[in-house]
Amino acid sequence: MRTCKGTVVAIVICFCLLAASSSYGADVAKIGVVDFQRILETSSAGKKAMAEVNKRGKKIEADLKKKGEEIEAIKKKLERESLVMSKEMREEKEREIRININDFKSLQKKYVAEFKDHEKKLVGQIQKEVLQIIAEMGKKEGFLLILEKREAGVMYFPNTIDITDRIIQKYNASFAGKAEKDKSTKQK
Repeated sequence: MRTCKGTVVAIVICFCLLAASSSYGADVAKIGVVDFQRILETSSAGKKAMAEVNKRGKKIEADLKKKGEEIEAIKKKLERESLVMSKEMREEKEREIRININDFKSLQKKYVAEFKDHEKKLVGQIQKEVLQIIAEMGKKEGFLLILEKREAGVMYFPNTIDITDRIIQKYNASFAGKAEKDKSTKQK
């Protein structure tokens, strides 16, 4: 009985050693990490999209500021003239101001929704194009796994597995080729 247990233990140890030695001899899994936020900030397409978003944001801000100034002007006019106005006229002007304020708030909500939709559309398009490049790179270079730095909750990784700069280079080349193609199509 004692030799039977000893044989079983010896067999288990042999299997463990074989499994351990085979795992050391296996290829190392190739893993990459990508920082999508950095791609948005530094790639050509990302810079163009952010410039477009900022331009649209400034236009919205200017429109809202103009509308706000108009409301303030009506308020000041009411304050100046309220003493000489009839009660009905003052109530009418106050109602007009409330209507303008509600219109302003509605316009502000509309602009914010349009702004977010436009930004989401631009970022989504970039994300789609970048994901395509990442998939091609992953297949071509034999990556086992490519993670997004922030979304995957990566807490630490060595810089050697960060492939963001390579993705940006490929994306810039792709974007430049696409821009040239679009430019030549428009000239015809």
